[in-house]
Amino acid sequence: MTTEKQLPRVESAPRKRLHRAWLVAAVTMAALIAAAAFRSTTGALFEPIEREFGWTRAETSGAVTANLIIYGLVAPFAAVLMERLSVRRMIAASLLLVAAGSGLTVLMTEVWQLWLLWGGFVGVGTGAMALVFGAAVANRWFHKHRGLVMGIFSAGNACGQLLFLPVVVQLAEHPGWRFAALLVAGLALLIVPFLFWPFADRPEQVGLRPYGAPDVADDAVPDAAALPAAPTRNIFAMSLGILRDASKTGPFWILIFTFWVCGWTTNGLVQTHFIPAAHDHGMPATTASGMLALIGIFDVLGTIASGWLTDKVRPAILLGIYYAGRGVSLMVVHSLLGPTVEGGLWIFIVFYGLDWVATVPPTVALCREFFGVERSTVVFGWVFASHMVGAGIGAFVAGLGRDTTGSYLIAWIVAGALCFLAAAASLALLRMRPRVPVPTQ
Repeated sequence: MTTEKQLPRVESAPRKRLHRAWLVAAVTMAALIAAAAFRSTTGALFEPIEREFGWTRAETSGAVTANLIIYGLVAPFAAVLMERLSVRRMIAASLLLVAAGSGLTVLMTEVWQLWLLWGGFVGVGTGAMALVFGAAVANRWFHKHRGLVMGIFSAGNACGQLLFLPVVVQLAEHPGWRFAALLVAGLALLIVPFLFWPFADRPEQVGLRPYGAPDVADDAVPDAAALPAAPTRNIFAMSLGILRDASKTGPFWILIFTFWVCGWTTNGLVQTHFIPAAHDHGMPATTASGMLALIGIFDVLGTIASGWLTDKVRPAILLGIYYAGRGVSLMVVHSLLGPTVEGGLWIFIVFYGLDWVATVPPTVALCREFFGVERSTVVFGWVFASHMVGAGIGAFVAGLGRDTTGSYLIAWIVAGALCFLAAAASLALLRMRPRVPVPTQ
């Protein structure tokens, strides 16, 4: 009688559960995409609103100007509010503000109401959900791959506009701009429930460690009740106090300057003036707008790649390369523009698109390196505010130059020169020693 040979028992390997940090990142990404989409709708709704109410472009664009200024200035104070009120409450309130600002436009009858809703409600709401929000989540939830995650968050701004704007344009044409405004409000409200689960303020609150953090004993994981109490100081005093301390250091002013140049050369110059500049050279506006959309597509790829590189290469070196390359591209674009899209212009579209906001992940990393994790979000908020100021000045200077000389040539040259200065300033950070300031009492 033969005995069957028993096969050795193989123990199945335990399945690795998806770390909750990635679910939190997904909710954050959705909010960032939505915030970018909310801001993009204003330009799409200009003409139908003006036709219905008889308002001038100066009146409607004034609401957008207010939106941009408020959007930039809210960021550093929002960072403190996230510490005091929790990120969850802050973003939920911001989404409700955006929903109210967009939804109530269907009832407006006076231009001041447009300024209040677009400039005030939507400006504050989207400002609180700017990249400062992404920086806070990346710093808290990720020990590993912080740069990559921040790159993905940064790409969400371009992605939101690209995906959402065509839908808004179609709705504005038929059945009408009110349906587009209500869609924005509905999308904002749709995200709010996800802030209760799976989103959480910190991994320690749900018994976890940041993704990629070294393993420690289970009893070393802080209980939610043991977490530090939220700051009790006035939010304005806290934000201004951090600004005062940071402003005493050279790295802060270098980051302020370089991101100011970033805003000047992206949102201020290219996003605002590329289409009219191309039209000056005989290119149809539809073709130019398509080129601008392609810049946005390559921006998504470039920013994610920049985040990956930020985890592997010194951020100051990356910034030096990015700004120098952008300077070269801006110096030559005037000679590449024409009635049709030629080979040289295609190279500009691809290269400039990859470089568009690739500066964000290394800038966030440098804020963390020089000012510490706890203060880096607020510091980046002030640096981000300088980006929007630079965008506003860049847009104005480029338009003034065009009116004065009849050409954008001077605007391109000035922007390119600023990029070279930003590249040199970025590389100067390599000689500066990181120093985490003493917390303000």
